[in-house]
Amino acid sequence: MSAERVNPPGLSPPAGFSHAVVVTGSRVVFLAGQTALDAGGKVVGATLPEQFERALANLLSALAAAGGTPADLARVTVYATDVAAYRAHAPELGRRWRKLAGRDYPAMAVVQVVRLWDEEALVELDGFAVLP
Repeated sequence: MSAERVNPPGLSPPAGFSHAVVVTGSRVVFLAGQTALDAGGKVVGATLPEQFERALANLLSALAAAGGTPADLARVTVYATDVAAYRAHAPELGRRWRKLAGRDYPAMAVVQVVRLWDEEALVELDGFAVLP
């Protein structure tokens, strides 16, 4: 798989995402929304950064099980119950992203939602990847 991150100079500089990702490959993996659930089905982490890290780890676990790596991610959508809190924690969330997924950011969007399936969940991530 090859991925070209496209960030045109006419758009604001991206921080923690790419404006566009052009991918070539032979398999597309659609990743279901992941929250901070542990193996027993309980939400873990009291803070947004803790839940974000667990949700991302869960997403990457599903991707790995399908044969992919973080570099294969083409698109991730973040659903947050409080976008203002998400923005306030952005530097910490970025550090946690880089720790688990590296510096190759997919195309991303953050969307505020009223609530998630699990009431205790503060954030959910879904996406898709293109594998070789």
